[in-house]
Amino acid sequence: MSEPTDPVPSADGSALHGPVARLLRPLVRLLVQRGITFPALTNLLRELYVNVAEYDFALPGKEQTDSRVSLLTGIHRKEVRRLRGAGAPVSPVPATVSRTSRIIARWLAAPDFTDPAGRPLPLPRTAEGGAPSFESLVASVTKDVRPRAVLDEWLDRGVAALDEAGRVQLLEAAYLPRGGGEPQLYYFGRNLHDHLAAAVENVVGPSPRFFERAVHYDGLSDGLAARLEERAREIAMEALKQANAEAHTACAEDAGGRHRWNFGIYIYREAVAPPGAETPDPAQVERGRTP
Repeated sequence: MSEPTDPVPSADGSALHGPVARLLRPLVRLLVQRGITFPALTNLLRELYVNVAEYDFALPGKEQTDSRVSLLTGIHRKEVRRLRGAGAPVSPVPATVSRTSRIIARWLAAPDFTDPAGRPLPLPRTAEGGAPSFESLVASVTKDVRPRAVLDEWLDRGVAALDEAGRVQLLEAAYLPRGGGEPQLYYFGRNLHDHLAAAVENVVGPSPRFFERAVHYDGLSDGLAARLEERAREIAMEALKQANAEAHTACAEDAGGRHRWNFGIYIYREAVAPPGAETPDPAQVERGRTP
């Protein structure tokens, strides 16, 4: 890993203004909608600036001083002294998110719980002789919660349903929390962080390190845009299922370590105004969703 160096303002530093404004606009819309004011965001950014300068730009063998952090960030030394050591805000993984996502991932990947085509099998609640069941599925992932409690939660949230034979059927091929609650906001922060971190690494590094590509077309009709979105969803889900199956198999033989890996896909479409025309009412713009 290369040693951190002091950032040097470049002649093209202003070139970041436009891209940054564009990537922040949806975030600002969410902040305003959720009642997070500009002063509140300013306080959060001040903490982050100090934290990044303190740890990401520390020089090997040298003590990071208040003066240097102040120089790097433009924040007064008094404020730096107050904020140093506070640590960056962290979004912990909600217990229900970790548990649910791991159980679904295993149901979609483990041979005991899938049919020959790789589809999740409907599972009896219990079974004799170690046969696959919802109870054995949950127990293979966690012993900290009763399978019946997991089933009740999933039935209530529409993650699973019971068929005519009383077997448990998985309704979602992924864990998709909704409603803007803690689980959805956790994935919001994690997935966007990883995508942005990969993009930043590709920009600041000597050569692109992470795979980051997109297929994009402009000037489409409403019908074609909708069809492409639907087809993209099908392609994306197949890719995610395959990646999950291969990762699940590989993890069974892995010694373990300190790395984490994230494979994400996003799909987005919106109506845009042609050159010289009025910008469409945002309330009328159809927006895509990120899996």
